[in-house]
Amino acid sequence: MNRQVLNRSVILKSMLTLVFAAIAIGMVLPFIWMLSGSFKNSASLFEYPIRWIPKEWNFDNYKRVWSGSVPFSVFYINSIKITFLQVLGSIVTSALAGFAFAKLRFKFKEGIFLIYICTMIIPHQVLFVPRFILFDQMNLVNTHAAIILPGMFTVLGTFLMRQFFLTLPNELLEASKVDGAGYWRMFWQLSLPLTKPALVTLLILTFTWHWNEYENPLILLRSRDLFTIPIGLSSFSDENGTDYPRIMAASVSALAPLIAIVAICQRWFVEGIANTGLKG
Repeated sequence: MNRQVLNRSVILKSMLTLVFAAIAIGMVLPFIWMLSGSFKNSASLFEYPIRWIPKEWNFDNYKRVWSGSVPFSVFYINSIKITFLQVLGSIVTSALAGFAFAKLRFKFKEGIFLIYICTMIIPHQVLFVPRFILFDQMNLVNTHAAIILPGMFTVLGTFLMRQFFLTLPNELLEASKVDGAGYWRMFWQLSLPLTKPALVTLLILTFTWHWNEYENPLILLRSRDLFTIPIGLSSFSDENGTDYPRIMAASVSALAPLIAIVAICQRWFVEGIANTGLKG
């Protein structure tokens, strides 16, 4: 009987593995086709049946992307600058706030945290007009500061870091307090080094969000030399019309940093998700 149950379990797991493998392949295929198409010319792009490996490798698409009339390299530098500062600010503010909400004792802590979390239900689009008016009065419209400053604070990041700090034993902090450690030392030297998985998770989430952010730069940036990659890619697509191989080359260039970040940090990302209550 036990052997039959074991066999059924193995068969079920095998079937689930095949199903999820098929789903994964179906999700990856469009990206593989885009990568393959970026090395083709317009005539060979829509060949049927699909030729996954180009017959002739055409690197001219990438040359035109990076050295053409549309300054794609400028968009890249702008996105790297803006995203780096936003991610750095998010990590710093979220770690400090998460530690305070998790380990410090102060009046109305739970109420303040509840109100803070409730701001997540406010639709992002509702803030466009008041944010534009505020930055216009501060003379920050059409500057990168208008994009960077709001992105340095994230409610989700604070929640994630708080959940991770809650998993740290209070006895550890109490012992350091007895030894004369202050709150800053408990945070910087004791608690923060233990939160590497949560920090990496926050890094990936914020990097992905800000690298792909489209609406705020579209509203707040006007000069072409200030555009980020999503806005620049849209402008690039408009100018190149139906030159799909070149558009695919630009899309692959925009996607490369995201793939690199996830590939490098995947192990800590999975661990961070498992330890912060974001399992779904």
